[in-house]
Amino acid sequence: MASNQTDCHYCLQSLRGRKYALREENAYCVTCYDSLFANPCEECKQPIECDSKDLAYKGRHWHERCFKCAKCSRSLVEKPFAAKDELLLCTECYSDEYSSKCFHCQKTIMPGSRKMEFKGSSWHESCFVCQYCRQPLGTKPLITKGNENYCVSCFEKQFAHHCYSCKQVITSGGVTYHDQPWHKECFVCAGCKTQLSGQRFISKDEYPFCVDCFSKLYAEKCAACKKPITALGGPKFISFEERQWHGECFNCVKCSVSLVGQGFLTRQDDVLCRECGSA
Repeated sequence: MASNQTDCHYCLQSLRGRKYALREENAYCVTCYDSLFANPCEECKQPIECDSKDLAYKGRHWHERCFKCAKCSRSLVEKPFAAKDELLLCTECYSDEYSSKCFHCQKTIMPGSRKMEFKGSSWHESCFVCQYCRQPLGTKPLITKGNENYCVSCFEKQFAHHCYSCKQVITSGGVTYHDQPWHKECFVCAGCKTQLSGQRFISKDEYPFCVDCFSKLYAEKCAACKKPITALGGPKFISFEERQWHGECFNCVKCSVSLVGQGFLTRQDDVLCRECGSA
């Protein structure tokens, strides 16, 4: 440009009739300006003169002619590009080398487009949808079944078990009883309502009971010890004339020998071994 300034601010040479550049309201001849302020080009390492276009990216500078793809050498001026390990690449080269493939459509996820990642795989945002309602999942809670993703609402409608007691969805855990699913907190004794998950229980008419309630309500009493006879007390019990005994309680009332599998005699409410009964 023609100068109305008097001298170069650095070398003090006259600028009359010469091109110059301004920096912070000071005028410099082209030579001084380039030596003092020109940025070195990342590609050719030469200074970017004041009459050249300086293209900058993240604090680095290039001549316009040097601003090109590191792989195919095509110009990146006014074109989309991506950076990898400080190298500039056109979108095609970057995609070939580094871009992820969409788990759903298997097409490249182009640089600059939004990518969703889940369990080590990547999706286009438009491909990351509920398998059932096809609505975008984004960052919403989701549930995976096989290789398919579902929003919570659709998964519950399609696959979730409903508690036999309260009819609500069982989202985790649960108990199976008579081939029916129950929440752990809903699986309780039909008598005292104590939770039975992880506890011993006894079934009666398809209802679960804790041992105490079953014993109080239904169990026969041993004729000898008067305690309830339940399956939890041992598999063997003896029944005779509407009376029952625990296997270990069915003994001769006089000598206490076990009568299980042996012949015995009765005297009123007592049972005796043959020796004691004949004496």
